[in-house]
Amino acid sequence: MAGMPGAADETPPRGGPGAEHGGPKNLVVLLLDSLNRHMLGCYGGTEFETPNLDRFARERAVRFTAHVTGSLPCMPARHDILCGALDFLWRPWGSIEVWEEPVTVPLRGSGVTTMLVSDHPHLFEVGGENYHADFSAWDYVRGHEGDPWRTYSDPSWVGAPALPARGGGWYWRERSGFDGMGDRPYDRSRTFFREEADFPGPRTMRTAAEWLRRGAPGPDDEGAAPFLLFVDEFDPHEPFDTPTPWAGRYDPEWEGELLIWPPYDVGAVEKGRLSEREGRHIRANYGSKLSMIDAWVGMVFDALEARGLWDTTAVVVCTDHGHYLGEKDIWGKPGVMQYEPLGHIPLLVHWPGVAGGSTCDALTTNVDLHATIADMFEVGATAAGPGVSSASHGRSLVPLLTGAASEVRAWAIGGVYGNWVQVTDGRRKYARGPVGDNFPLSMWSNRWSTMPVHGLEDAVRLPPPDRRARLDFMPGTDVPVIRQPFAPRDRLPFWVGHGAVDNHFLFDLADDPDEDENLAGGAGVRRGSVAEADMVELLRVALKDVEAPDEQLERLGVA
Repeated sequence: MAGMPGAADETPPRGGPGAEHGGPKNLVVLLLDSLNRHMLGCYGGTEFETPNLDRFARERAVRFTAHVTGSLPCMPARHDILCGALDFLWRPWGSIEVWEEPVTVPLRGSGVTTMLVSDHPHLFEVGGENYHADFSAWDYVRGHEGDPWRTYSDPSWVGAPALPARGGGWYWRERSGFDGMGDRPYDRSRTFFREEADFPGPRTMRTAAEWLRRGAPGPDDEGAAPFLLFVDEFDPHEPFDTPTPWAGRYDPEWEGELLIWPPYDVGAVEKGRLSEREGRHIRANYGSKLSMIDAWVGMVFDALEARGLWDTTAVVVCTDHGHYLGEKDIWGKPGVMQYEPLGHIPLLVHWPGVAGGSTCDALTTNVDLHATIADMFEVGATAAGPGVSSASHGRSLVPLLTGAASEVRAWAIGGVYGNWVQVTDGRRKYARGPVGDNFPLSMWSNRWSTMPVHGLEDAVRLPPPDRRARLDFMPGTDVPVIRQPFAPRDRLPFWVGHGAVDNHFLFDLADDPDEDENLAGGAGVRRGSVAEADMVELLRVALKDVEAPDEQLERLGVA
């Protein structure tokens, strides 16, 4: 039947633009979760070693220097990439809705083989449904972070290679005084790892490399379908757990249990909840995880080389967001505006026919990756069908890669549901919080789920829609959606931040790359007040352009 995964399709397979004269036919996407741009050697980082990514950037890739986040955190970012529409203005975290199609649907209809390899637990639990379902095939590597893989610890475990480490709830219990947070499923899973190759990140990269060697058609396979390999790798996301020789690589003098679970906190060191020594250790453990996954990324690059695929295959290395590791005494991904360590993210793209080692300074954002995938395989960025949303917020990066354009967007917006909404023009970044209070605020979804927080399910689970809910419509579709308004005393989705109210930030990143001088409100500086008025207007224009709900403009005081 035409269009069925793995079956013959009458649609002739196509590559991307220019495939017949040297452009890419295939695509590999390597999404590494929580990949800190400023810690990669290819972006000037010197703390930790990332030789494979650095060599990729130097020899094969275009290095994007002004790439920023869109919807956050994890699943909203993947919605941007796979569905092509910003998520955070309508809901906090969720599945693919009935009016949406991921890019894998039109790819299947065009005869493209799509393969997902992932150890990302959120893709396979409540709130992450259906992102994987339209791939031709998928392989889920078990055991990372909150994946409920085992109900018990391996009784034969003797501590190698997984070294003794403090459990996932340690910071909540010991430093925050909250006894309701237990340890994490990974604390059981790690006892089953017997060698480095057993850890989820290495297993994911080995699986992806094996698919390239055995499952992907080579350049000499006449008439073979083009392919998309999407590797959604949870490393270097916490837990920052590694075996030797990686464990202790950047902190060999640490004694006692490893701290592999970072705190999510603001001012932890200043307030005495975390010592400077513990902070250095946690940061070093992130570096160990980063270096370990870099080594295994090299296995994927080796498979591309072995199959002779570099000349026909585009390769994208990207992330969803960064991770604070003590910058401004911020840890994890707590409820603060997106400073550069979290929001300014790496993007490396190998494009056949384009020299490696070059840079692109154009402003880009994660939702543009969807448009780029659609453009490359010539399926159109919206893939609209009956009742399917035609809203697309991305801009294809292909013109930037081929030299046909020097920019594709004048602004980019992003944020977390119920928190700050930020806009940047590439130099100035403005994060605006709600004005007066955090309302009006509604959640738009027919799948009524939000991020699961393991150990706190009962505390964060949303009640079902109530009699205040009504049917409304998302941009570009006639499919009705449940719109549930919230009021001040309601249980709100986990990521909603009350600290954002009347709290705005404006930074000139060219003059102040460390974001030390907040120009919002003027702060006695005329250039600050003038710039803020300009950025308020830019934010209004951006929200109107993506057809954001009117209540968002009202909530932010920019209607």
